[in-house]
Amino acid sequence: MPAEQATPIFRTEEELARLPASERIRYRLVGAECRYHANDNISAFIAEGELEELKAEVEAKMHEVLRALVIDTESDHNTQETAKRVAKMFLTEVFVGRYTAAPSVTEFPNFSRLNELMIVGPIKVRSACSHHLCPILGKVWIGVLPNEFSNLIGLSKYARICDWIMSRPQIQEEAVTMLANELQDRVKPDGLAIVMEADHFCMHWRGVKDDESMMTNSVMRGAFLKDANLRREFLSLLSKKNGN
Repeated sequence: MPAEQATPIFRTEEELARLPASERIRYRLVGAECRYHANDNISAFIAEGELEELKAEVEAKMHEVLRALVIDTESDHNTQETAKRVAKMFLTEVFVGRYTAAPSVTEFPNFSRLNELMIVGPIKVRSACSHHLCPILGKVWIGVLPNEFSNLIGLSKYARICDWIMSRPQIQEEAVTMLANELQDRVKPDGLAIVMEADHFCMHWRGVKDDESMMTNSVMRGAFLKDANLRREFLSLLSKKNGN
């Protein structure tokens, strides 16, 4: 068992209350044998009020990071509040998809028995590379082939679900797969296709420092995987939307 998971099996409520919020949350996750990778949602294991405690913890640790970087946050007016701002940014903005439950999405029965290709996009998405925590900025296109038993959701809800999935540290390939899984469960279509194109700032800021490279990947499910003509139709419509 990894050292970070070597948590006592039993604790009293008094002992748990004395732990930092991060340790209490981790204790629950380990006890439930639940994974907590960077791109996992752990909201079900966070009790009321603990997100604020986490912010305070991250702020304190961020102070130590700045100190280790030999930045004088006491006399440098530009960085006096940096630790607090970073903690808030991580927990309530750029990584909020880890710490909050899925957005509420109203689903409607397919009364009209729609069965034609629908395309939503481009949806602007923002994420972060889990290797370096550098920004990932891109666009997502979603193709849906519903059937009479599918659930229909509003166009804006696709954007909300995308934002919830993408607002976590991760790699693009896994992010697209997670988005496909979420939409498949909610909509239950005959076919689902997702294409994501993004800039990775770990390429821009560091390493080769290449400003031109983009990454494009896709996930095809059901009819899009089996029917080459449907897949070509979807991809050709995306090309027209991009002006290619």
